[in-house]
Amino acid sequence: MNSASARPREKVVIVTRSSSLDELVAKFNTEGQAKFYLEHAGQDFAPVRKRHRQYYSSLDDVRAHVPLGVKAQVIDRSYLPQFSFGADDLVVVVGPDGLVVNTAKYLNGQPILAVNPDPEQIEGVLLPFTTHEFPRVLAAAIRGEMRLQRITMAQAVLNDGQRLLAFNDLFVGVRSHVSARYHISHGSRSEEHSSCGILVSTGAGSTGWLRSVYAGAAVVAQAMGASFAGAKAPSEDGRFAWDAAQLVFAVREPWPSKTTGASVVYGTVTPDVPLVVASRMAEGGVIFSDGIEADFLSFTAGLTATIGISDKTAHLIMP
Repeated sequence: MNSASARPREKVVIVTRSSSLDELVAKFNTEGQAKFYLEHAGQDFAPVRKRHRQYYSSLDDVRAHVPLGVKAQVIDRSYLPQFSFGADDLVVVVGPDGLVVNTAKYLNGQPILAVNPDPEQIEGVLLPFTTHEFPRVLAAAIRGEMRLQRITMAQAVLNDGQRLLAFNDLFVGVRSHVSARYHISHGSRSEEHSSCGILVSTGAGSTGWLRSVYAGAAVVAQAMGASFAGAKAPSEDGRFAWDAAQLVFAVREPWPSKTTGASVVYGTVTPDVPLVVASRMAEGGVIFSDGIEADFLSFTAGLTATIGISDKTAHLIMP
């Protein structure tokens, strides 16, 4: 955790996302038609409408509390790739957690004030503030008085110059359910692989997908009378600090054969020891960022990815 007394902020940029009802209306043209479709399929429409109203009620509260005289702009997350953030902008994200993840990759040090619009429905690991707390926190943040949590981000850089950032994790594999083929190198270890892919997690993502990998591995190891012998044991739930200068990689279901190995399957990526993966896939190879299939790099034969810690970090305002 970093305590920061930053310069005052000149502008507030509020990042939003469409609700489930918005998406349904975009598909079926009207709320009535969306309601008919869901109910005809045996689903209850009331919770969808309730979450929609709660989200926009929270968003209205957030917008109303931006002080007079402070510039404010509201953008949908779909405009993030084209939006130009100012160096002195204060970025307000109105949940869910995934919106913080999506937004952080387009910032360059600007602080994020993340608001949970529906605490009854959204766990909000990355959303430390409610709409009731927002006015006080916003006023302090505009003055430059804030406590910031630095968050390490991951990056994959291809040998053709392309780069992909990740807030939670990167996944190297294939689009379909066939095996991924690649050569993996980590420090002095390297081998050919055929597997279900490689997960590379940041500290912020270590309680998500990486935790599920640990959980499954622990149960299998216990059933076979084994343990995590030969590898550095993770903490009880696999988490590590959000600002740790490291990433953790885990290979999913490696297949040992005459031509492929299964020993370079888990390790820690540091600034001095990156993970290097050379694709052996003629087609379908990809690197996904944060579980978003639209956020990817094609990763086919001839391409090599160097995966490590990004020089870009996220900064989340904390209580």
